[in-house]
Amino acid sequence: MSFLQHKFFKPFKNIFVLILVGFAIWMLFFDANSWLIHHELNTEIEDLENEKEYYKKEIEKDNKAIKKLSTEDGLEKFAREEYYMKRENEDIFIIEYEDSLKAKKNE
Repeated sequence: MSFLQHKFFKPFKNIFVLILVGFAIWMLFFDANSWLIHHELNTEIEDLENEKEYYKKEIEKDNKAIKKLSTEDGLEKFAREEYYMKRENEDIFIIEYEDSLKAKKNE
């Protein structure tokens, strides 16, 4: 039995089947709108949507921080904690634990 007379190749003797297979291969891999390009674009869209959600959460968190800082008490708390500011006639004692001192030395 010769190579071209094998049962597997029998449908490929028909010109329409050959054209259909060629067209399918072209559309899947070589065309400008191929499946590969669509897959890459869909992956990029998913990544961008995840990034969008991340930034929405960050915006919400920042808006909450802005609301806290817009009040007099919130602003005073922030100044005391971050910049160690104090009122007149007031003493501030900063207590640091050993593990926080070790972390600062490593930085």
